[in-house]
Amino acid sequence: MKYDDIRRQLAQSRVLIVGDVMLDRYWFGDVERISPEAPVPVAKISRVEERAGGAANVARNIAAIGGQATLLSVVGDDEAGTALQKLLEQHQVVTSLHRDPSITTTVKLRVVARQQQLIRLDFEYSPSHEVLAAKLDDYRAALAAHDVVILSDYGKGGLTHVTAMIEAARQAGKPVLVDPKGDDYRRYAGATLLTPNRAELREVTGRWSDEAELERKAQQLRVELGLAALLVTRSEEGMSLFEASGVSHEPTLAKEVFDVSGAGDTVIATLAAMLAAGLSLPQAMHWSNRAAGIVVGKLGTAVATAEELFAD
Repeated sequence: MKYDDIRRQLAQSRVLIVGDVMLDRYWFGDVERISPEAPVPVAKISRVEERAGGAANVARNIAAIGGQATLLSVVGDDEAGTALQKLLEQHQVVTSLHRDPSITTTVKLRVVARQQQLIRLDFEYSPSHEVLAAKLDDYRAALAAHDVVILSDYGKGGLTHVTAMIEAARQAGKPVLVDPKGDDYRRYAGATLLTPNRAELREVTGRWSDEAELERKAQQLRVELGLAALLVTRSEEGMSLFEASGVSHEPTLAKEVFDVSGAGDTVIATLAAMLAAGLSLPQAMHWSNRAAGIVVGKLGTAVATAEELFAD
């Protein structure tokens, strides 16, 4: 399929993203001395940036390559939630952010000096049951208007009803892709595809000694969970797609790895958008691998633009 054809179909693709969102804040500065109060560096901050993180970063990755993204999530009724809403609007993401006054919006604050993180500070609380139940109702109502569903699990409580969400997507005939979290994947049973990275898969299946054992363990997990496919991202080893018909590989395309933050978001976002555009799973994996190779060359939670992705 030609690039122009893919871009035209991407413009019509509609992806619903549900999961944990966060605001990524970056404080950039220089370190020229050690504090007299304690043996720690003193960072003199000169610039501040804010970016959409978690499931919000998945959504903006879809919008960046030309797809239509709708984000459903929960934030606090606070300044950070408002900042995240404005960021997403700037990225042309359609949002349905439930405000929960009992929590604060998840914020990850990173202090960066000379292109290196000095420290990361996390502020997070789980949303209330009432807000999550309301989100589930909105989710069911939104399914019909979308082609593909992404459930982005960051373990912050936003996907408490993930099993019901997968079942609802299946009943609506919508492929549902999950970026999993934790060491128990039974809650994701019945999904179309999971996208664990190498370390996450190892936490669930145990170690493997060679490619044959990896394929055996991955296929066993796929069958046990009733998945159509399992896509494993493997850092310098690229990525592998395990389907009932066999396994296919994509070698890594990154010329220089600068920061892997958010690379998993880019993979599942591109995969979903390409599937919604009518591409096959192996074709969608190819483009996901290409997009990941672009974002790991950037600092922080970044996106691959359509111009970068489709450059000759």
